[in-house]
Amino acid sequence: MLLPIVISMLLAILLFPILFLIAISPGKPEKINSENGISIIKKIDAGGINQYLIIRGIEKTKPVLLFLHGGPGTPEFAYVKKHNPDLEKKFVVVHWEQRGAGKSYDKAIPAESMTVKQFVSDAKEVSEYLISKFQKEKIYLMGHSWGSFLGIHIIKSHPELFHCYFGVGQVVDQIKSETISFEWVNKQAQQKNDKFGLKKLARLALPKKEDSSKIWLDYLLVQRTLVDKYGGGLVRNYRGKRDVVLPILMSKEYNLLDKLNYAKGAFFSIHNLWNEIINTNLSETVLSVDLPVYFLHGLYDYQTTHKVAKNFYIHLEAPKKKFFTFEHSAHSPIFDEPEKFNGVVSDIVNR
Repeated sequence: MLLPIVISMLLAILLFPILFLIAISPGKPEKINSENGISIIKKIDAGGINQYLIIRGIEKTKPVLLFLHGGPGTPEFAYVKKHNPDLEKKFVVVHWEQRGAGKSYDKAIPAESMTVKQFVSDAKEVSEYLISKFQKEKIYLMGHSWGSFLGIHIIKSHPELFHCYFGVGQVVDQIKSETISFEWVNKQAQQKNDKFGLKKLARLALPKKEDSSKIWLDYLLVQRTLVDKYGGGLVRNYRGKRDVVLPILMSKEYNLLDKLNYAKGAFFSIHNLWNEIINTNLSETVLSVDLPVYFLHGLYDYQTTHKVAKNFYIHLEAPKKKFFTFEHSAHSPIFDEPEKFNGVVSDIVNR
């Protein structure tokens, strides 16, 4: 007689996480506590496909900041909302879920459209839409990680659309950064006598830049876990997968399908864009830009290394430029040191 009750209890235990996830996944913008604020999700056509913008700010007349997420293929809206919500006090922050990523993922997107050239074209359409919608002469542009690689290409092609550019964890010459990162991880494992890490590294070889994206992805899935573990990855004090997974799962702006598609978009994007990233050296292809540029870089960044980014900054010609080092940050000073980060950005905008 107890068997049906036991079965029912087991089913309830198994179903509860699924039902909970559905309940917290309405796919709608969360309200913002401001009378004249803005919190919307907007679908637009850019480059012939549907692409999504998540737009938030406590005052909709504030300057508009277009945020280019990292990855490629990993939107950062949920992370910014959790770790640096005060950015919305200075700007109307526009999180563009790029072609093939996050809410903009669609299995029908042609793989051949996943090129930097196409993303630059998409960005132009997105920026022009925002300038028109918010009745601005220009907007601000901020790129993080992969978004910084894309951002340099955007301002090189369309400087007229922006007041200035903020490069966060700036990608420059990724094969050089990967070489430095690999050497650093090996040194850290030896210094810490990390037997688990040393065992992993003994079976790991740095790929060549001409290797396939699959070879690189297999490598990065292992190597980046150690970079994170030793404090040179996404954030300085990495606490495990919860830092990466939970903000996405808890985000109300994503519906259940968006959350299921998030990982698909990440793998789809890196598979199709990595070869272009690893085979491009911005120090050789972009010698000058016609826009003020500001670089915000963590001293302990061993994904896109501080040394390589600083060298690019030194030689880049621009109307105005400045490099800010965050001494307690890894790859994401926007999350590691949000108060200092926002202060630097605010000072630049105010000037």
